[in-house]
Amino acid sequence: MCKQRPQQLEFLFVQDVQLTKCMRLRAQSLQQRNERPQDGEKLLRPNEYIYRVDFVRQHNLYFLHWKIQMEKAGKVMVTGTSQHWTPDLTNLMNRQLLEPVGIFWKKPGTKEVECNEADAQEFGERLMELAKIRKVMYFLLSFTDGLDPAHLKCSVVFKA
Repeated sequence: MCKQRPQQLEFLFVQDVQLTKCMRLRAQSLQQRNERPQDGEKLLRPNEYIYRVDFVRQHNLYFLHWKIQMEKAGKVMVTGTSQHWTPDLTNLMNRQLLEPVGIFWKKPGTKEVECNEADAQEFGERLMELAKIRKVMYFLLSFTDGLDPAHLKCSVVFKA
């Protein structure tokens, strides 16, 4: 989804429930058959979810800022992937996880969401470049310290 304001485009992170479920089934299947994952394969942990961003506009975008809203204290790590998923669910490999990672947190009793500004800025600028060549991008979001998907709204804002 994309919210449009004069001169700004806000691209929302949308949880991909189906893809997350498929990836959890992969991990469960390996465990049930007592098999190991492929060398370098990234299996989803219980606190990790797959999100997607649909870039409805791809050109002349300039990163402005992240818009992260947390309804309660906790921490989320946002990792971009270079993966293009296919209907047969190509497995996610660790080498497909992009750097830097955006880490956002909210301390108990505060309203402000904090982050490492330099990494968040670099990550946003990297997304700006990737948006030029991708209509859809997938992300791995890892939740800790009591935060979960129900208490997070995440988007990235670009100048058009």
